[in-house]
Amino acid sequence: MFELTIHLQSDSSTPLYLQLYNAIKVDIHAGSLSSGTKLPSKRKLAQHLGISTLTVENAYGQLKAEGYLVSKPRQGVYVEQLQQLEHASLPALMNQHPSRSEKPEPTIDFHYGRIDTEHFPHNQWRKATLEALNNDDFLNTGNSKGEQLLREEIALYLFQSRGVRCSPEQIIIGAGTQHLLLLLTTLFDHSKDIAFEEPGFHRSKKTFKQQGFQLSPITLDQEGMNLQELKQSSAKLAYVTPSHQFPTGVIMSISRRQALLNWAENVSGYVVEDDYDGEFRFKGRPIPSLQGIDSANRVIYLGTFSKSLIPSARMSYMILPNKLLRSFQQLTPSPKQSVSRFEQNIFYHFMKKGYWERHLNKMRTVYRRKYEALTTAIAKHFGDSARIIGDPAGLHLLLEINTHLSERTIEMRAEAEGVRIYPASIYYEKQRIYKKPVLLLGFGGLTIREIETGIAVLKEISSEPI
Repeated sequence: MFELTIHLQSDSSTPLYLQLYNAIKVDIHAGSLSSGTKLPSKRKLAQHLGISTLTVENAYGQLKAEGYLVSKPRQGVYVEQLQQLEHASLPALMNQHPSRSEKPEPTIDFHYGRIDTEHFPHNQWRKATLEALNNDDFLNTGNSKGEQLLREEIALYLFQSRGVRCSPEQIIIGAGTQHLLLLLTTLFDHSKDIAFEEPGFHRSKKTFKQQGFQLSPITLDQEGMNLQELKQSSAKLAYVTPSHQFPTGVIMSISRRQALLNWAENVSGYVVEDDYDGEFRFKGRPIPSLQGIDSANRVIYLGTFSKSLIPSARMSYMILPNKLLRSFQQLTPSPKQSVSRFEQNIFYHFMKKGYWERHLNKMRTVYRRKYEALTTAIAKHFGDSARIIGDPAGLHLLLEINTHLSERTIEMRAEAEGVRIYPASIYYEKQRIYKKPVLLLGFGGLTIREIETGIAVLKEISSEPI
């Protein structure tokens, strides 16, 4: 049996579950574990290796999250068939641009919020909907924090995939991140400062501004939010996107994460961790959450299904530390649940049946191919005249173009050619740090052909005097 080749070192600084995860992954890539091979149950493998079943469960969970393993109901865990990530054949479309006298339709829109709808799991969603209809409980008002069964599934998923440690009772479901932030602002003194990454997510900043908070823009470096600037501010609340900073794509280092947590504990403050697209990382494993390494209960965690499944449902969730949870439960009047109970039950069945996990694994491959198509097209058309900013993760990147043109000029020229792009300058509170125009390019909702065409047009209009 394959487990006889696994040797774990209890005195290693690497956690046992990661050692087991790496050993199995190596065997899969080496071909020692072929597609369709059934793995031992968690109990049997734990007994054989002399480790806990939780260690095996964490290793299996990581491998399933990354698409290496798949669970089959009442059958067990199997090695998944690995699809080779072949570089898509990119069509040569430089000579296929439409005439400037006509605005092409449809517009190629590089918006960061769009997702791939072609691969939505309609059949599985239909099955989950029918399951939800079999229970008439959705006809009545439910829990103000959200459906208990759904919160249990979310807690399990977040622990396995993001390292988040919470009870279902700490989870509050709401209709979008902005709605949850409005609820969150009721737990703090509105006259206080809140530190935001500079640049940072404009909609969240607007929400806090509208509620009377003062924003303290904190610049970024290669490791994330600048801690020296943060300590010099009067803020006791900091809003960060550590797994894939919006919009720069910087991934916060582990040392900076720990320093940020120490800051929050020292000032008796809190860190708001927005993990809006943390599921998608195209090199290495998904970055564990900040909340998962927080031992002082100082992290407020935000997540959403909008990027990973269905934006129209407007379903997000917030995890409160116990102290803030008690304050939330004492609010008068009690906040009403903003997400349809029926939709929550659909999500519950979708996750419980394993549809969610399989969909997420598939979309990681889909988005990885689109990311590769985008970076390949940029290298092909721009060469050394442009620079990609950010790590290979999420559903967008920043592109700095070496041109004398302004962001606004490039935006207008691209629009005239049927391509919609987004200047990065709108995400700054103070002066931007880039001397050249920087564009935010989302790729989730585009086809590979549209990506290639859009970049070809962008190169032409950014270098051609008109």
